[in-house]
Amino acid sequence: MRNLLYLWIFCFCQLSFAQVKLNSNDWHDIRLLQLEINKVGSLTEAMLKKYPLQVINGEPYLSFIGKLDSSYNKDYPVYEDKCVNIYSKVSDIASVRMPIHTIREKMDLPGIIKLQLASKIGDQLEKAIKDTRADSVQLGIGLPEGYSGKDVYIGVTDWGFDYTSPMFYDTALQETRIVAAWDQFKTSGPAPLGYGYGTEYNTQTALLEAGSDTSNIYSFATHGTHVAGIAGGSGAGTPNRGMAFESKFLFVTFLVDEAAVLDAWEWMYQKALADGKRLVVNMSWGLYHFGTLDGTSLLSQAITAYSDLGVVFANSAGNNGNVNFHIKKEFNNDLLKSKIDFYPYASNPNMWGQSIHAWGEPEKSFSAGILVNNNLNSLLVESPLYSTDNTTSYIDSFLVTGTDTIWYNISADSAHSLNNRPSMRLRVKNTNTSLKILLKSTAINGIVHYWNVTELTTDVGNWGMPFSASGPGTVAGDNLNGVSEPSCSDDVISVAAYATQYQTPGGSNAGGAIASFSSFGPRYDGVMKPDIAAPGVSIISSMSSFTDVAFTSQGSVDFNGRTYHFAKLSGTSMASPMVAGIAALILDANPYLSAQQVKEILMQTARQDNYTGSIPPEGSNRWGAGKVNAYAAVQLALQTIGLEDIPGELDWSVYPNPVANELHFTILDELPVLAEIIDSEGKVFKKYIKEGKLPVSDLNPGTYFIRLIINNKVQQDRFIKL
Repeated sequence: MRNLLYLWIFCFCQLSFAQVKLNSNDWHDIRLLQLEINKVGSLTEAMLKKYPLQVINGEPYLSFIGKLDSSYNKDYPVYEDKCVNIYSKVSDIASVRMPIHTIREKMDLPGIIKLQLASKIGDQLEKAIKDTRADSVQLGIGLPEGYSGKDVYIGVTDWGFDYTSPMFYDTALQETRIVAAWDQFKTSGPAPLGYGYGTEYNTQTALLEAGSDTSNIYSFATHGTHVAGIAGGSGAGTPNRGMAFESKFLFVTFLVDEAAVLDAWEWMYQKALADGKRLVVNMSWGLYHFGTLDGTSLLSQAITAYSDLGVVFANSAGNNGNVNFHIKKEFNNDLLKSKIDFYPYASNPNMWGQSIHAWGEPEKSFSAGILVNNNLNSLLVESPLYSTDNTTSYIDSFLVTGTDTIWYNISADSAHSLNNRPSMRLRVKNTNTSLKILLKSTAINGIVHYWNVTELTTDVGNWGMPFSASGPGTVAGDNLNGVSEPSCSDDVISVAAYATQYQTPGGSNAGGAIASFSSFGPRYDGVMKPDIAAPGVSIISSMSSFTDVAFTSQGSVDFNGRTYHFAKLSGTSMASPMVAGIAALILDANPYLSAQQVKEILMQTARQDNYTGSIPPEGSNRWGAGKVNAYAAVQLALQTIGLEDIPGELDWSVYPNPVANELHFTILDELPVLAEIIDSEGKVFKKYIKEGKLPVSDLNPGTYFIRLIINNKVQQDRFIKL
């Protein structure tokens, strides 16, 4: 991408309001960016990769997530003057864009009480369907009919979509099932209505002409095509059919920041709402260095708001189960020392260094810094200890030993505004492998958690590296508390991965164990995560025909003059769309279920076996509630009274309403023999329908649901008994 020069036009906001103060981490990152731009006089490709930047009307904007109060009004002059652009709003959480030059540590922003820089975001099918019991759901064994997700939208936020793939067509390979796609990276437009960036495709012709999403920080990727194929691929004439193979898709290739993904969710939600469809969103990505990792982050609050609107979220729990990248230390006025292992610089051209993230207990400060040792564990040089209590300015410094320079920077908060916990981010760059970099940390008392995560210059590294013992008085890390954001959100279905269990030709069982890479829970505040487990090892699914990523083909099909390959990938990224597809099957069977009910049903019906062992009621830090069981989940869904009011007309209605003695139906021919009446406490009364009438005189006064199975689907309505 060419370096872009910008003329900065300053806007002055005349209103006076309570000031919003950026946290120290965000402000110092922004200030460094402002200084860097002033120094080079341009916005470079490296900046676009590292920061949540967008170019809007020829001017560079930074992305934030904001929390609003009751005084917010989108027509404030400060917004009209383009000092602030707000695209998406759910409950009191909004995506916010601001021109770089207008941003200050303290700002007068009407209606905004919290502003957080949008952090950057990093990411055998046929046998798996049998393992999850989804094949029985698709076939309709013992159910009113087979369910395939055909009345549900699956939204996929990812990178690397092939819009032309036959996996995203109907099973007859005639029509695409992609309702619309939004490539937030592509600048040619047209942008979706109400958004000032990206390109939207909402017709089959436009999708086919585009072919795929554009090359971005992941080049021409394939991850999104593989993930979407697992959730709802048609199979394209092969056995590699996804869970909800008749669902429809909404794809967003999203800019790698939280505000962009918030826009993606809002865009998906509005599409589904307009079409009267239930929405399941799959997120096969996550990071450790944004958010609070305890369910209090602004992104977590947004997920809760959308869940309350009926959106179901599934998210990969993380792939650090086999990495000792975490330390939990309870201090008693002592010193922690541990070697920071580095990802090899030669293994990734974007490698910067390691990023240490630490969270403590409220009102209990801690200090941290680094030591530099030689191979004999002799100390060469060390940094000061920086305290969360008084490190109010961004520290950007270095240590020199001989001809080597070790760069580090530190930002800290004494009490984060969302959870009141002290926190610190310590980033270290060291390219000399003969030097050992150690974390040092101390506190008077309290528990502090640390994570060692690789950081790339593109800010999308999402894998852990170990803490190691190295010399006297040092400790090694562990692999606990490894669930990433946003999977640690309360209302997300956080998905662990295991190896598909299947029967060999010789009749013995193979597979079934937890994947070694699947992250351990719980959250560091003790809340149990992950929520459930699904197959995620060597899953065969569709690859983008446009990708420049190397892979080993496991078969291919020809369609419309192109060859489309299938390949095996492993990760909780593959397990999450399994659960997203099963959630779509559940909503196909009973669209009245709330998002919370879908999650509860999945966890309540999860199965245990010799591999999971006996899982206690609070769940397992590896398996969650157990292995996902699509068949049992759909069975329970068909027996559960939903809490959602869904759009659209029923095939029937009842009258009079309110009623005293007898309900009448507006249809007769398709009525079932039996109806279920459910009171406000969940008690079920089964009553026979005779000649289109239902006696209710024996019911106590109150509000009830009447629930029928019509056309093999749950339908329900409310009535009042006088």
